[in-house]
Amino acid sequence: SAQIADLQQKLLDADNGDRAKQRWDSIATILEAKCALKYLLGELVSSKVQESKLQSNLEQSQASCSDVQKMLMEERNHIAELEAEFQNQILVQEQQHQEKVNHSSWK
Repeated sequence: SAQIADLQQKLLDADNGDRAKQRWDSIATILEAKCALKYLLGELVSSKVQESKLQSNLEQSQASCSDVQKMLMEERNHIAELEAEFQNQILVQEQQHQEKVNHSSWK
């Protein structure tokens, strides 16, 4: 059932595309050419507006991505600092423990 509906939709789309092509091919008068040109210019303007919006969205997304990458790098650096500090604390604890063990064995 879904495949039949899909095929029917594809046939309708193909038929509409053929009709549009036939319509453009059948322009015979200056009036029809003016109407077609007016339509095409409208589509061009609409496309340019859409392109501008998409370009703006892309630029915003790129800026946002850049901000996220910067935050990620800062977090990675912070984690590296914390790990270094943690390793240093472990080393100090091990040294203190070793000193206690050594001190206890001398007694």
